[in-house]
Amino acid sequence: MQFTKNTSKGKPFGSGKILIKLIAVIIILFVGIIIIDRIDLPAPVKKFEKVISNENFKTIK
Repeated sequence: MQFTKNTSKGKPFGSGKILIKLIAVIIILFVGIIIIDRIDLPAPVKKFEKVISNENFKTIK
């Protein structure tokens, strides 16, 4: 049995596989963003107010 050296860089459609994978990832991200956008989360109803008394403030001149 004799070993042969494969000197070819790959099939001519090798870059097509990378392009297909890249397009698949972009489509998955796009669909994920659309699904997340359709989730309707309730907005907070209560407004928070904090009363700060004037006795804690110091005047700096």
